[in-house]
Amino acid sequence: MRETGNRIVDLSFEFALQIISFSEVLEENRKYAIAKQIIRSGTSIGACIREAQNCESKADFIHKLKIAAKEAEETEYWLLLCKHSENYPYDEVLLEQLKQIQKLLNSIIHTSKKNKITNN
Repeated sequence: MRETGNRIVDLSFEFALQIISFSEVLEENRKYAIAKQIIRSGTSIGACIREAQNCESKADFIHKLKIAAKEAEETEYWLLLCKHSENYPYDEVLLEQLKQIQKLLNSIIHTSKKNKITNN
């Protein structure tokens, strides 16, 4: 795992690598539509988080993390479709990793909002 010292950045980067591998498995199984969707949303989580690291303001930081949270929700949807569809590969570890990222994202967003209010 690539270590930056920033837990959410590191987790989302590792998750993106796993999503790339999983999308390749989907493509090998000719599940192209879901593979395309899951790689887009699953890698976008980390991209949004990385972008937030160079935000212009606290509001910008929160906004970018909210976009990452939305991408995480979409990724969860695609993973659940794979889980509950016949003849689709599925990896429970991906959903567990995603849940960890979602909890951390929600905590960071909540704390940032609270700090924004108290600093105004």
